[in-house]
Amino acid sequence: MPQRQQRAPIGVLMIHGFTATPESFAVLEKPLQSLGVPIRMPLLAGHGTPSPEALIGVTFHEWMADAAKAFRQLSMEAEKIVIIGHSMGALISLQLAEKYPSTVDSLVLAAPALKLFSLLAPGRLMHFSAPFLARIIKKWDIKPVFAGPDYVRCAGQYAWAPTDAILSLFELIVRTSSILDRVRVPVLILHNRNETTVLPESADHLYRHIGSASDHKKIVWLEHSEHQIFCDCEREKAATAVLDFVADRLGVQ
Repeated sequence: MPQRQQRAPIGVLMIHGFTATPESFAVLEKPLQSLGVPIRMPLLAGHGTPSPEALIGVTFHEWMADAAKAFRQLSMEAEKIVIIGHSMGALISLQLAEKYPSTVDSLVLAAPALKLFSLLAPGRLMHFSAPFLARIIKKWDIKPVFAGPDYVRCAGQYAWAPTDAILSLFELIVRTSSILDRVRVPVLILHNRNETTVLPESADHLYRHIGSASDHKKIVWLEHSEHQIFCDCEREKAATAVLDFVADRLGVQ
C-alpha cells in the first residue's frame, strides 16, 4: 500500500481583495516559494474576467466557498496554514480562522476592510441609505489609486463593481466584525496611515478586538502607500514584513 505523502509543517493561503485578483500578491509569490512552503492563491467568484459584470449576483457566500475550498486543498499538503488576506480577503481570512482554529496557524491581514472611508459603509453616517441607493444606482466606479509613480499595476483589477456585490461586501464586514473576539491565532496587521479606501482606525479596531494574545499581535504601519499595499511604492517593505513573519512561523532563522 502506498504511503501517504508527508505534509509540510506550514502552507500559505493568499486571499485577494474585492475587484482584485491573485496578481496583487505577485511580490510575495516567489519569495514564499523560496521558503519551501506550499501555496494557494484562489481566484474568487466573479473576479478576473474581462468585465465586472461577472460580479452581478455574486455574494460573499461564494467568495467564502472559493477560499474554503482552497484552504481544504492546502490542508492536504500542510499541517498548519498561514493565511494572508488583503482588504476583503482579510475579512475572509478571519472567517476561516474562526471556522478552522485547529488548522490555521496565524494570519497576515493587510488593509483589513472593517471600516471603510465610504459614508455608505457599515458604521458610517449614510449606511442606512445604501439599500435604497442600490435600487437606483446599479454600479459604482472603483478607480485604483496609487501613492506615486513607483508602483506595479495590479493586473485584472476592475474599474467598477455592481452595487449588489458591494452590498454583499458590506454584509461580510458586519458578520466579520461580530466574530473578532473568537479569533485567537497570532496575527500581523499591515495598514497604510494615509490611504483613502480603508480607514486607518480599521487596523486599530482589529488590534483591540481580535482575541489574539497581546504578545501575538502586531501592527506594521506604512507611511506613503495607498490601498494596494503589495503593488504600491512600499511593497518591498510590506513584503519583507510578511516574509519575516512567515519565516518566524516556520522557525527559520
